[in-house]
Amino acid sequence: MEITKSKYRSICDDKGKLTFLESGGGKDIPFAIQRVYYIYEVLPGERRGFHAHKKLEQYLICIAGSCTILLDDGSEMKHVTLNDPSEGLYIGPGTWREMYNFSPEAVLLVLASEHYDENDYIRDYDRFLAYLKEDNK
Repeated sequence: MEITKSKYRSICDDKGKLTFLESGGGKDIPFAIQRVYYIYEVLPGERRGFHAHKKLEQYLICIAGSCTILLDDGSEMKHVTLNDPSEGLYIGPGTWREMYNFSPEAVLLVLASEHYDENDYIRDYDRFLAYLKEDNK
């Protein structure tokens, strides 16, 4: 399962904190960022995601509040809590994801390696498992 949770560099002074990340060339984000979006005001008890990507890579940062990410590569499941704006989670292609347990003030920032392409999505779990079997032949 291609996931990495990492902490970024921060600058702290009497004015506050500044956290930064960079993409490409072995920096924090291992891909060129093509798309940025964020998820917020998720209603209590709601879950988001329910899909995998064929080639898209993503980096998730909960810049406010907290949420939990379920990751599944067809053979192993992991639950990762994001609750620190100076930490992020890399998710590689071929990983099913669901986001849940959003705190009321949660803002989940998503950095993506590709522009939106519906053909890259696998939105049915059984089809996802079949895709993994096909891909490994």
